[in-house]
Amino acid sequence: MIQTSPGETVGVVGGGQLGRMLGEAAGPLGIEVVVADPTPDCPAAPVVRDQLVGDFDDPETLRALGERADVLTYEIELADPDVLERVGERTDTPVHPHPETLRTIQDKHVQKRRLADAGVPVPAFRAVDSAEELRAACEDLGYPAMLKAREGGYDGRGTVLVESAADVETAFASIEGPAMVEAFVDFARELAVIGCVGADEVDTFPVTETVHEAEILRTTLSPARTDPAVRDRAREVALGVLDAMAGRGVFGIELFETPDGEILLNEIAPRPHNSGHWTIEGCHTSQFAQHLRAVTGRPLGSTARRAPTVTRNILGHVDGRQPARLDGVEGLLAADRCTLHWYGKREVYDLRKMGHFTLVGDDESVTTLGTRADELRAGLAFVD
Repeated sequence: MIQTSPGETVGVVGGGQLGRMLGEAAGPLGIEVVVADPTPDCPAAPVVRDQLVGDFDDPETLRALGERADVLTYEIELADPDVLERVGERTDTPVHPHPETLRTIQDKHVQKRRLADAGVPVPAFRAVDSAEELRAACEDLGYPAMLKAREGGYDGRGTVLVESAADVETAFASIEGPAMVEAFVDFARELAVIGCVGADEVDTFPVTETVHEAEILRTTLSPARTDPAVRDRAREVALGVLDAMAGRGVFGIELFETPDGEILLNEIAPRPHNSGHWTIEGCHTSQFAQHLRAVTGRPLGSTARRAPTVTRNILGHVDGRQPARLDGVEGLLAADRCTLHWYGKREVYDLRKMGHFTLVGDDESVTTLGTRADELRAGLAFVD
């Protein structure tokens, strides 16, 4: 391919922190980014060419985005696959990953069924449309079980643990719509793989260990603290997931490692993912640069890890909503091999993702890096 100035324009549906980091990765590649987001002056706005203000599923906004872009992609699953497909056809703009992939992913039951049919190992699951169906499913799958909203849930929202028959009515009522129940997985640890699909290449980043609290990712550690054979199996399962998806880009693939070393798929996201933020400093190519390479048809970059790497999310721990003012940043900036990523959100509320920081090791183990990350996070606080 021939490099030009300016290069291709990538239209991104969504301008949150993922859009922001896509914009930061685009510059060195000579790619321009335009985002569409309903929030004026969204987090991505300072680092991209332009922002179109409009809803993620607004046909006029997405048509305008398609007319300005050489390729369309998305950083949020709230985009409407039908609208994206029509816009792509009418503006002759390719959409990656393919809208059919987004259509599959948006409904967790459809997602699980598609992947199970493709031979990907998943926990036992059922679609449930009433408390009575949930009760019958739990009697079959056993208690406890995980109840999930089929659409719209993220970061722990739309997920309820059903511990006993006494919880069924309340759990189903809390979902407020169609749901899916899964057998509870008593996992040894959670793992993640960022998969990459290019024009004629498929690759994965190294297997990462993920640590969640209240269903929200707090820490990623790479390499994952598990046996090499388990990491190999996780990569094998991730490649099976990629085979079932349509279109180019990177995919966040969340996995369970069971106590006997088996791998089960949890969920996937057809976009850059929080579990892959460590690749910005930790790998030769970041997940964001890789996504841009993939959707524009460029060769994929090296996914090799540079060194042991730990990333810690900075979440809001506040009562109510308040201006985003983070105290203690000097400690992060003074720490050796520590990089801060601030997402530029103007307001903080409880458990909102406001930023992250990454520690890259030298001769330290990821366990030691994880301890350092916890200590640095303890020195941060949001203040009025």
